[in-house]
Amino acid sequence: MSMGQQDRNGHAYQVMTHKYMQPVVDISDCIPLLIPTCFGVADIEQYLDMADGVYLSGAASNIDPSLYGQENLTPEKKQDLARDLVDIALIKGAVKRGLPILGICRGMQEMNIAFGGDLYQKVHDEDHLNDHREDPDTPPDVQYGASHSISMVKGSWLHKLLGDTIEVNSLHGQGIKTLGKGLEALALAEDGLVEALHAPYLPQFTLGVQWHPEWKALENPDSIKIFKAFGEACRRRAGSALDLRIDKAS
Repeated sequence: MSMGQQDRNGHAYQVMTHKYMQPVVDISDCIPLLIPTCFGVADIEQYLDMADGVYLSGAASNIDPSLYGQENLTPEKKQDLARDLVDIALIKGAVKRGLPILGICRGMQEMNIAFGGDLYQKVHDEDHLNDHREDPDTPPDVQYGASHSISMVKGSWLHKLLGDTIEVNSLHGQGIKTLGKGLEALALAEDGLVEALHAPYLPQFTLGVQWHPEWKALENPDSIKIFKAFGEACRRRAGSALDLRIDKAS
């Protein structure tokens, strides 16, 4: 898990919201390893050496649109280029190593950019799409409450895991426009916006979701299924890596 940049009272901070870490511990039964993004990508391989999976959280910042060939249409929104570069490097490193990948909201969008896709910078300005943003003046329980339904792609593994449709929260202004090379949609919103994706041609577990399953995850059966699946994939990868090390030592 990579941390984000925040400035507070003249000091630069590296931060990670507690709600993203909690289900990794409680449900995935994994140990979070937090990666600072303020030192660049030079140590990415050392971090990946210690990891059995890569978990990409959401964040308030937007991805720098120059990374997917667009002008910045949301200059009023925070950006975090240091995190962009670290997370893209983590994704590409995880792909090469066969590490499971789970991306949430911004994390799913990072996955799409890493695979060469792009984004709608203002989903609410697209005539064929709905407004997927939360009301910032409401309390968190309202913001993270069920907002709309999504439909799983029939016959996909996510369809088998979650069923035909589920209700999800919605707290994003940006969304998937063109899927990256090798990525496929796993779920769509009522307006057709991609709500979940994966890389079916890779051997490892890959999942990006546009909603926030981490919010009160223990109270949500669908969130529990997602985080359990990620944890099981990480343990399979850890077991395979251990077997490989034993074989080399024999």
